[in-house]
Amino acid sequence: MNIQLPPGGILVGLGADIIEVERIRGVISRHGERFLDRILTDEEKAYCSSMGAPHKHIAARFAAKEAISKCFTTGIGREFGWKSASVYHGARHEPLVRLDEQGRALLTHVGATHVLLTLSHTEHYAMAVAAIVRA
Repeated sequence: MNIQLPPGGILVGLGADIIEVERIRGVISRHGERFLDRILTDEEKAYCSSMGAPHKHIAARFAAKEAISKCFTTGIGREFGWKSASVYHGARHEPLVRLDEQGRALLTHVGATHVLLTLSHTEHYAMAVAAIVRA
């Protein structure tokens, strides 16, 4: 889906996050599946585990969830959980966001209609920028 904002589209919230890939690799090493089950959906775990360097993709999704939670000004917690947003890929391999019921309710509550996301990672860092918009 390619979301085009009409003239006068409104940016409701913006969030960004950056994390050291090694930090995520360390947490995975110490806590393994328990950590992954806490922060990733099954779809995200399957995607990340299929990649040559899963920890980079896990770090990017960690950053994405943090960035999205910052859009809502809630952070990760009671109002917006780790699995409230799931990152998947569109036809052009662009990152897209699927919200659970809690996330959709929050999106409606703040008057937005879409979540936009961009991800990037290097050997050392993963980052995400998210925006919630009303189209």
